[in-house]
Amino acid sequence: MESIGNIGLYGIFFALVAVLLLIDIVAFNKSGQAKVSTKQAAIWSGVWVAVALLFGAGLWMYLKNKVGLELANERALEFFTGYLIEKSLAIDNVFVWLMIFSAFAIPANMQRKVLLYGVLGAIIMRTIMIFAGAWLIQEFHWILYVFGAFLVFTGIKMWRNHGEEVDSEDGWLLRWLRKHLRITEGLEGEKFWVRRDGVLFFTPLMIVLILVEFSDLIFAVDSIPAIFAVTTDPFIVLTANLLAILGLRAMFFLIADLANRMSLLPYALAIILVFIGIKMLLLEVYKIPIAFSLGFVVVTLLTAGIMSWRIDKKAIKTA
Repeated sequence: MESIGNIGLYGIFFALVAVLLLIDIVAFNKSGQAKVSTKQAAIWSGVWVAVALLFGAGLWMYLKNKVGLELANERALEFFTGYLIEKSLAIDNVFVWLMIFSAFAIPANMQRKVLLYGVLGAIIMRTIMIFAGAWLIQEFHWILYVFGAFLVFTGIKMWRNHGEEVDSEDGWLLRWLRKHLRITEGLEGEKFWVRRDGVLFFTPLMIVLILVEFSDLIFAVDSIPAIFAVTTDPFIVLTANLLAILGLRAMFFLIADLANRMSLLPYALAIILVFIGIKMLLLEVYKIPIAFSLGFVVVTLLTAGIMSWRIDKKAIKTA
């Protein structure tokens, strides 16, 4: 499979990821405050978006000098479109995390630790899935149509199921964990496990971490095929995906205070998934331009945001 990535670029990117992770850890733990404020979360969310924009600009400059302006424009547009898709789909993941934390009554200061390990796990898991997906597409090109059909199905299901409560307490995974693991009745500080009389017990915090990782796996099954609809270049897919994931902790604390004001967002995400699925299914018939795809995603998200704000404003006035 043709890719702009090489050992040098991958090395630079993973070094950048390591530095960004370190910054993320320091940024959310230096103050030692129990809860991340909305202002702090908003600032850092902006920082992570700026990092992605700078990376995309740097990639464009590198490719312009290396392979020419035309290919540089094409790959940069693919990166920004893929990044926006991954960032928007990650928001739905955050909503699930909010419900998991609420169901287990996890304090805000402990949420940061769970999310840190959750993001680390997501980076490793998605890297493996992306390279596996790239290999599958190279060996079995027809699997793109399977991905497309799956995204259309998922988008329709998301639209129809919006508003149904996700019950983390009755999930099959939670039942399996409770059946096969020794779990303490309450939290043990920030510990994931403790030993009592030489016997290992896992704490509810570990159960929450497992649920957070599992939820990201489920969402990755949607989001990774979605970005492969934009480009099959594994380097573009990987960089756009991981840069979107890196800012999830800041996004979580921002959305935690804004969740009730984004009532129409799930519908927008459902429309985007269906659109991307159709785009994949039409690959051999008509190739939808990347610029149009980017514009469609932006307009859909903006429309949902504006309409949600108006609905929320109207509800406040009539309350």
